[in-house]
Amino acid sequence: MVITADPALTAMLDALWPAQDVCWQAFERASRAMEELYAEPPDLLLVDECLPDMSGLELAMAVKSENVYRQMPVVLVLRGPEALDSLDWSAMEVDEFLLRPFSPVEIRSRLALALARATRTLDANPLSKLPGNTSIIQRVQHLVEAGAEFGLAYVDLDNFKSFNDKYGFSRGDEALMMTARLLVNVVREHPQQAPAMHFVGHVGGDDFVFILPATQVEAACRAVCARFDAIVPSFYDEDDRRRGGIRSTDRQGNAQDFPLMSLSIAVVLNHNAKLTHAGEAASMAAALKKKAKAISGSSYVMDQRQR
Repeated sequence: MVITADPALTAMLDALWPAQDVCWQAFERASRAMEELYAEPPDLLLVDECLPDMSGLELAMAVKSENVYRQMPVVLVLRGPEALDSLDWSAMEVDEFLLRPFSPVEIRSRLALALARATRTLDANPLSKLPGNTSIIQRVQHLVEAGAEFGLAYVDLDNFKSFNDKYGFSRGDEALMMTARLLVNVVREHPQQAPAMHFVGHVGGDDFVFILPATQVEAACRAVCARFDAIVPSFYDEDDRRRGGIRSTDRQGNAQDFPLMSLSIAVVLNHNAKLTHAGEAASMAAALKKKAKAISGSSYVMDQRQR
């Protein structure tokens, strides 16, 4: 959505992208635009600093004051470089700006960057700050379409719920953060054959993924399991460490023992363009994870099937 009384700006925006890729809603007045904006929020809001009925900055602040719309990227159009000296960016809730006179190439780049930044921020896991589901699917799909030979590892913490129930969410979060750091460090240690194939994501809760070239992923799984098993006992109290787990009761009041946390890793290998889409990898990993969970302690299972 663009809100401006400058028809030249609207015409430039319409010409920058094919109509099937980007559709601009144009308004000259803020009051009319806000009715439409709240009814059907756009992917991005571009607002001129000077409008007939209110300033663009006031409009941006009004939009960002609504929690539902805070994640919407708002781009402010300024009259020129001289406007920058008078602005207090810490008090302005905008995500990007454009300066007159316009450069079509710069407009395309800045708006694309604002959209990408908003997507990354919204998708990032709030605890680990690792990329979330949307970014994971996009990365896997990109590699699948490129025909890359990669290994996609789905990592699940076993017995995390019993640990969380006994020690509380704070220590549970510490265990998740340790796992995230461990995965990042192991992936970083492997030589980068192709940057796109070095990736760590946080699906949510105690589920993670990492991607490496197919030739590197098994060694990474061995390292991840060994390091996790070496670190995780330190998260337990001394009595539980000696016992080798947590003694608790189930809902029927029966005593039950839960081992120390461990990892189950399911690895899908994309050999010979075996995968056709990202969802296929997730489906294959679900079956493999059951096999990994049936093994005591930290373990990994690799899918070796060829098409």
